Amino acid sequence: MSRTMSWAPSPDIAYLLSLQAIRERSRIVFEAARNGRLHSFDYDEQRMSAVADFVISVIDRDFGPDRFTSIPPHGRWQHFEVGGVTRVDSLLDQWTKEGCDKMELTRRLIDLFFVSVLLDAGAGDTWKYVEPSSGQVYNRSEGIAVASLYMFKSGDFSQESGAPRVDAAGLINLTDDVFCQGFQITSENPLIGVSSRVKLLNSVGDSLLRLKDIVGPTGRPGNLVDYLTGLSGVAITIDYEVLWSTLQQILVPSWPADRTRVEGFPLGDAWPLKALSSNAKNGREADIIQPFHKLTQWLGYSLMVPFVRVLGFQVVNAQLGTGLPEYRNGGLFVDLGALKLKPELAKEHTPPGQDLPAFSASSDTIIEWRALTVALLDELYKLISAHFAKLGVELSMAQMLEAGTWKGGRELAAKFRPQTKSSPIVILGDGTLF
Repeated sequence: MSRTMSWAPSPDIAYLLSLQAIRERSRIVFEAARNGRLHSFDYDEQRMSAVADFVISVIDRDFGPDRFTSIPPHGRWQHFEVGGVTRVDSLLDQWTKEGCDKMELTRRLIDLFFVSVLLDAGAGDTWKYVEPSSGQVYNRSEGIAVASLYMFKSGDFSQESGAPRVDAAGLINLTDDVFCQGFQITSENPLIGVSSRVKLLNSVGDSLLRLKDIVGPTGRPGNLVDYLTGLSGVAITIDYEVLWSTLQQILVPSWPADRTRVEGFPLGDAWPLKALSSNAKNGREADIIQPFHKLTQWLGYSLMVPFVRVLGFQVVNAQLGTGLPEYRNGGLFVDLGALKLKPELAKEHTPPGQDLPAFSASSDTIIEWRALTVALLDELYKLISAHFAKLGVELSMAQMLEAGTWKGGRELAAKFRPQTKSSPIVILGDGTLF
């Protein structure tokens, strides 16, 4: 099937592209874990209370005893504020002085967040970015955020030079050279998957150009603001499920061509998994697929924030979003002993001279780990929300991810692997997955 496919998925495909499938399939894997029927990991349920205690301690440290309501939802906005610099607020002030109304302010933030999230897959252990205005050095996710912000302000993602916008032509025409210059990439400062990241944005540009009814004639992601507010049947309300299906329509044709297909239809971040073999009925290939759509979920979480903060909208059905199956959240469960890679696999996949096992991002072991991460984040959320409910605090999944699991996973990585701060299991990816 070509990238010009029509958007008419079958019921099986529509299900695998849904938020519900991510959670429901992960529950099947979780039950296999509880019954000792996994292929790559052993699950120690008794360790979950220790995981909960650790995450609660991180949240208490940073937001207790009376600032829990100020915990932001997990989203890209916070990454732009690295170093305590309010870069997004500064942009909003500047654009307001230039005459932008709140709708245009939101469009511009959607433009920025859209490209920045799609570039936000693992950067590797060595890449860094020196901020031009401050000389401060950032790496990993925050470094990618700041680098993409400067490229955005320079107009590198737009057909109009210097315009702080994103459009289809700008993405289609983006080159490796422009990207490398913007991200300060050299042989001494390498970033994983440069060409893969650029090709992804090129493909997204193609997709945007074909969806003029959603993003306008120039294929501007920011026009999602007009599209989604126009669809809303209730004033100042955005339905997260509608946002999700819209993002899937834009992004599914854009992912690398070697990703999983079912019935010839590309699924993006969704993979066959041995642990789901018991779910298969009559050899149906759709039954053994575990979907994640992690970057799309990260994008959905991130795009909700400008609607709420700038336009004052409410979001309904946000609870359909799952915990994000990436290496910080997943590493939390490994580092605290709730999950343990089977010894024979650890030995077989640890390269000579290295301390950590390494697997391809599409390997069954990594897919199993990610599925367990989704399910265990649900289990952890039950424990943590119950704890805070006793204090009269209602904590959302997105807040737990932001203030607890993602941050806690990163801190554990720094504690146990201070030289690299890497995940406990090395994931070999191409920079377009997570």
